[in-house]
Amino acid sequence: MAGGQLKPVASLLLVLNFCMYVVVLGIGGWAMNRAIDHGFVIGPGFDLPAHFSPIYFPMGNAATGFFVTFALIAGVVGAASAISGINHLRSWTAESLPSAAAAATIAWTLTLLAMGFACKEIELEIRNARLNYGGILNHSLSYTASIRSSHSWAAPRR
Repeated sequence: MAGGQLKPVASLLLVLNFCMYVVVLGIGGWAMNRAIDHGFVIGPGFDLPAHFSPIYFPMGNAATGFFVTFALIAGVVGAASAISGINHLRSWTAESLPSAAAAATIAWTLTLLAMGFACKEIELEIRNARLNYGGILNHSLSYTASIRSSHSWAAPRR
């Protein structure tokens, strides 16, 4: 049956997505750590500058903070949805599919949101080399996550 034949493909896609989400989390964590360590510091007696942004990143441009924030959120939700998908692969029943598909769809939409900020960051052109890889991974994840979230056509039948 077609559902049983697609199980190895689904497991390969799950492992690939999980690894890519972990790498996005690593790059996003590095960027967040660097922003916290080298960001804007205000001491006692100083006023905030006129164009202060709470999402200030010393590397990159105006879209970097939004991109990193949403990439971290998408990475956490994506890794969790991959774990949910692994649970579905273990049982491979129609009862475990809806939760795995819902988690994958939410992760995909958050990845698309992060990809939109990555596109804006690319458009503004002032970027860090490591953040280039984060943007490339987000673009790749948006495609693979869309395939994974739309796998309900291969659902096991009763």
